[in-house]
Amino acid sequence: MSSEEIFTYFDIFDYIVFGVMLIVSSLIGVYFAFFAKIKQDTTSEYLMGGKTMGIFPISMSLIASYISGISILGIPAEIYTYGTQFWMVLASKALVSLTMAFAYLPVFYKLQITSSYEYLNLRFNSTVRSLGSILFLTKMMLYIPIVIYVPALAFSQVTGINLHLVSPVVCIVCIFYTTLGGLKAVVWTDTIQTIMMFAALIGVLVLGVASVGGFDEVWRRNEEGDRIDFFNFDWDPTIRHTFWTVAIGNYFSWLASCSINQAMVQRCLAMPTLKSARITVAILVVGIMALVSMCCFMGLIIYAYYYKCDPITRGLVHKSDQLLPFFVMHIASSMPGLPGLFVSGVFSAALSSMSTGLNSMTGVIFEDLIKPRMKKPLSEARASLLMKIIVVIIGSICVGLVFVVEKMGALIQATGSLSAITAGPLLGIFSLGMFFPNANPKGALTGGLVSGCLIGWISVGTQMNMAQGVIRFPQKYVSIEGCNADWVAEYLSLTLSKDTKEIPVESPFVLYRLSYMYYTLVGAVTTIVVGFVVSVLTGGNTHINRDLLSPVIYPFLKQQKVEKQQNDVIKENSL
Repeated sequence: MSSEEIFTYFDIFDYIVFGVMLIVSSLIGVYFAFFAKIKQDTTSEYLMGGKTMGIFPISMSLIASYISGISILGIPAEIYTYGTQFWMVLASKALVSLTMAFAYLPVFYKLQITSSYEYLNLRFNSTVRSLGSILFLTKMMLYIPIVIYVPALAFSQVTGINLHLVSPVVCIVCIFYTTLGGLKAVVWTDTIQTIMMFAALIGVLVLGVASVGGFDEVWRRNEEGDRIDFFNFDWDPTIRHTFWTVAIGNYFSWLASCSINQAMVQRCLAMPTLKSARITVAILVVGIMALVSMCCFMGLIIYAYYYKCDPITRGLVHKSDQLLPFFVMHIASSMPGLPGLFVSGVFSAALSSMSTGLNSMTGVIFEDLIKPRMKKPLSEARASLLMKIIVVIIGSICVGLVFVVEKMGALIQATGSLSAITAGPLLGIFSLGMFFPNANPKGALTGGLVSGCLIGWISVGTQMNMAQGVIRFPQKYVSIEGCNADWVAEYLSLTLSKDTKEIPVESPFVLYRLSYMYYTLVGAVTTIVVGFVVSVLTGGNTHINRDLLSPVIYPFLKQQKVEKQQNDVIKENSL
């Protein structure tokens, strides 16, 4: 099939597959709300699944939560445009799992808290806790609409249906089962959606390799196109992607996403023992590595398929993020149901990220912002009802923000960088509390605020310079020699007639040239350094409960005055 053929839209089988995915997700919520033996009418059941969840569903839920539609569409586009260097993010994921399992997770598990930000109250004070909660909520409220918008755009591309029609429908289904079924519904729908993601990717991978002519041909064409680039060991931190920027930078980004993230802590504490939680983390890493590898290889397949006629230059698609759905409709339109399975897989990734976000935000809002300010404690039934109302409200806000995201255009990338603005300070504050006994509330608050301002300044400045064309990233070569001959002649005549003389631009400020992969590292280190210095200057911290510190520093506490208290006493004093 020619790469310029017009592909067909969805057929009846594709709509059936997509519809079944939404119906099954809804029925799971109905089951846990009305037919399960244990109803979702207590805070423990609604937020923690009664702390009886199994390893398999929790692992699948975490995998689904950390692979969004943005990843499934964006990673192949990254490989197609810039080559395989990004694939080396896998180098740090195993180390992150070990760090989390033995340095961070034991602290949360020992305290048995519902919100990870409760730790900041126990270790520092309510002000630091509020800062952490607000940073998390801000990030999620801007992240979820993008998570929904990206696959909705892909759905619109392959069906012709306006994305403003599909986005609210899919979001309402997600809000429905998250509201009714609580954590158990979220986890089990995530499990089914993870299976659909794997099935969709494997199906498209197999068909893609066959359409190109086999694995060897895929690799050969990518080598010729200079896409194979795994080991660029240049230490220059201003290069967008090198082995060191993706390995070191991703280590801290992923550590922030996993070790202190409310979604991760909430699910790990839903496990009955710390050992089972650690096994879950190990399965998560294996699953993530498999999915990321499949997405990366998908980028190689797409390049190999279009290596003689770039669809972006040809004008068949407008952005690289649209390459994968365009490719799927090219190769799979003759197979009934496969395009539907693929779009279901992409939407499954989005739904799982949204449901996890809604459930996690509900826990943070209730435990960190509402519960501490209530004069009388709510009954379990009323607390459960209140949390369901919170899910509906924040879910509705996210649906509305999807319409705003569409108008943002180039700012979508800028909004995505908000993750680093919040992730760095949060990782730094938690690490300051767990690894530095001398740190006090003033140090944590000052470090977090200074770090947030610094990374925000770097991120916004970088995006402005990119918009102005001052900062550009070199892309890999693409060919149009296999495109329609008449179009090629017209394209070359227009291109050659343009004045190609480049206007010299000033070199951007050195921090604006820093690779975005290092933002979380810079944010965390800034928080820790500033926080520790301020803590020392303001008297430090002479008494601290040992359970609030990471077990990896216990051997260094022999000479410290560490006061041993019971967890319930600390919690009582912190109220």
